[in-house]
Amino acid sequence: MHQLPIFLNLSGRIVVLVGEGEAAAAKARLVERAGGRIVSAWEPGAAIAFVALEDEGAAQAAAQGLRARGLLVNVVDRPALCDFTTPAIVDRAPVTIAIGTGGASAGLAKAIRQRIEALLPARLGDLAAALSTARAAMKVRWPDASTRRRAIDAALDAGAPLDPLAPGAADGVDAWLAAPADDAAPARLETIGLASDDPDDLTLRAARLLGQADHIFHAPAVAPAILDRARADAVRHPAAAPPAAPPPGLSLWLSILR
Repeated sequence: MHQLPIFLNLSGRIVVLVGEGEAAAAKARLVERAGGRIVSAWEPGAAIAFVALEDEGAAQAAAQGLRARGLLVNVVDRPALCDFTTPAIVDRAPVTIAIGTGGASAGLAKAIRQRIEALLPARLGDLAAALSTARAAMKVRWPDASTRRRAIDAALDAGAPLDPLAPGAADGVDAWLAAPADDAAPARLETIGLASDDPDDLTLRAARLLGQADHIFHAPAVAPAILDRARADAVRHPAAAPPAAPPPGLSLWLSILR
């Protein structure tokens, strides 16, 4: 990962925008959609800055001046001068998907965004809002955080009651909560054989399991880049062999084939 992706709350905050023309107008629309207030020069309390100037020297000077004020600066079409870049955005508020290339190719980010746009239902944001509203009820039904997370993961799986790609999923949260279910989490152990240290060599099945697993048991020599593909909250267990009695939920054993 070459950049840290974050979602910045700009509602009511000041954003400096230096420049005019189509590029500046595009940044202005982006800031306004996020609720920011645009000014043309530094003001106390400014959060970030955009520079959209065609002249290289003028753009660099403007960026340096704003950076000296403590702002993070984006210089349009000049990645080398940027403290941050703006991604291509899929907006299903409150669900927001950002696709970035570190400034390498805005066209590639746009093409990926268009593919994702075609996959996601228009009411995906309504599902997120319904889950947020149901948070207290979910805590009552599943007081244990691990059990609750597994129940939510199962409900959001493909073909499950709250499948995010299903058009009517947003209307099914109450029925899902009310339905009787076996909340027990049986222990399940899956083995992934690694042919290389490159995460791009992972099979689709391996990548999917890494994103779902509760526990990762792995040989000490497994590359950090592979482990980084697992969920951040999955428990890592360096081990010489797979567990004889895996804990509740999904566990993985990562072995090295080479």
